[in-house]
Amino acid sequence: MTATPDISAPILQLFAHEGFTPVNPPIMQPADVFLEKSGEAIRARTYLFADPDGVEELCLRPDLTVPTCRWHLAHAQDPAAEAKYCYLGPVFRYDGPRDDALHPHEFPQAGLEWFGAQDASAADAQVLALAVRAVRAAGLEDFTITIGDVGLVRALLQDIDMPPRWRARLLRRFRRPAAFHTTLNELTGRNGPRERTSISPLIDALAKQPDMSRAMALVEEELDRRGLELVGGRSIEEIAARLLEKAQNRAAEPLPQEKAELIESLLAVSGPLKPAIVHIGRLTEAAGPHLKAAWEAFAARAENIARLLPDEVMSMTFDAGFGRTFDYYTGFVFQLEVDIRGERQPVGGGGRYDDMLASLGGPSVPALGLALHLPRLSAAITAQEEEGAA
Repeated sequence: MTATPDISAPILQLFAHEGFTPVNPPIMQPADVFLEKSGEAIRARTYLFADPDGVEELCLRPDLTVPTCRWHLAHAQDPAAEAKYCYLGPVFRYDGPRDDALHPHEFPQAGLEWFGAQDASAADAQVLALAVRAVRAAGLEDFTITIGDVGLVRALLQDIDMPPRWRARLLRRFRRPAAFHTTLNELTGRNGPRERTSISPLIDALAKQPDMSRAMALVEEELDRRGLELVGGRSIEEIAARLLEKAQNRAAEPLPQEKAELIESLLAVSGPLKPAIVHIGRLTEAAGPHLKAAWEAFAARAENIARLLPDEVMSMTFDAGFGRTFDYYTGFVFQLEVDIRGERQPVGGGGRYDDMLASLGGPSVPALGLALHLPRLSAAITAQEEEGAA
């Protein structure tokens, strides 16, 4: 593990003082849970292996949020009751060919998870304030804060009449702006007709008669015609489902241009927090009840943030298009960043993931947390000390 000066002690003391109980979930985790909850893109950065029997795919935990959720469901007397946990332990994440303090493949992560807080706006602000207090307790003074709210986008998409699969597809691409806008253009027809490919006749046939059993039969016929066999990769059912989705998209009415422009207007909101509240409030007039409710929660959170972090709120940046590495976030997200030797680096972040416990087989419980990258935090502190001494 990358060597790190012991900056963890004041952080853990702070978390314990605020009522968070230390836990240490297992390092080895079922890989399918991470790939499903965190997004398939995390596969390329996760250390995967099979169990000795070759039955189950396992991984070294790439973060501690999902393991803490699993620990809570396995050990809490009442998983639906409020619970607060903190942790310090190694995580494993491939971050390119470099393996140093800024891009370690194994590193200690400190953080906390809070389940069952009833006042979401207040809890969001408290966790952000705890992140700020934690890095300051460790010795970091200069950093920037970016916040976002995936819940605003989710709410707007809910207000717009479209097939549920389109909402899911757009949300899967939310963290990748180029892919998101390409998909949005495709759904509106702004990209023009798609190029014809070898599977276009299959899609044409399914568009006239969309049916899963027919889709599977067509895939099997096409494989037989070409003399192909399935070797690894996707199953016939998965291929058929993807073809059926393409056919259904082709048969559906395109998304109205004005709705796409409304989505783009929301995602373009970026800047100081107070003007962002006003701007998004105006957009609610052209949307519906879901965005209005999400905006009211956003405004309430901003009030709590201003109360807890009066000095920081003036320089804080809100970015409606901001999303973090993992796909499981459902609402408020934030990130603390620093400049280290000319590189812009996140030293911590977190947010709200209200769907997680229910998706793991537990009760529907609101949840949020934060995590700190200790080697980067230590490097940032050292760099600022060196700058101060120069």
